[in-house]
Amino acid sequence: MGKLYRKGAVGALLDENCRSIQTILTHVVSSGYGYAVYIQNSRGVNSIRPEKRSNPTVQDYIKDLEEMFRFTINVFENIGDDELEQGDDSHKIQTGWGQRYDIEQLMEHAIVHVLRHRRQIEKFNLAIR
Repeated sequence: MGKLYRKGAVGALLDENCRSIQTILTHVVSSGYGYAVYIQNSRGVNSIRPEKRSNPTVQDYIKDLEEMFRFTINVFENIGDDELEQGDDSHKIQTGWGQRYDIEQLMEHAIVHVLRHRRQIEKFNLAIR
């Protein structure tokens, strides 16, 4: 696949590089757990993100994505709508990359993260055709 690299911070966001669909999916599953664990830990649960693991088949990734999503749903079982937004910065979640988010912002970030990687997978599919 020919590489197109955009300049600057915007380019870094748009051209986040992974070498294969397998590495993208491994990253997406791991990150999905990471967002949910951030939320759990902010609520006093001492949770650890599962280790990253590569899978040999599409079915394995589908299973992992479904399990990660179920895990995330379970995290939200005891979170009320009134807890999603926090104006007070001291009640926001500190991420490993330095940003502070309330739960709603973190989940919005998580959704956009998946969309970025979906774009990468679409680029791989175009290259394969």
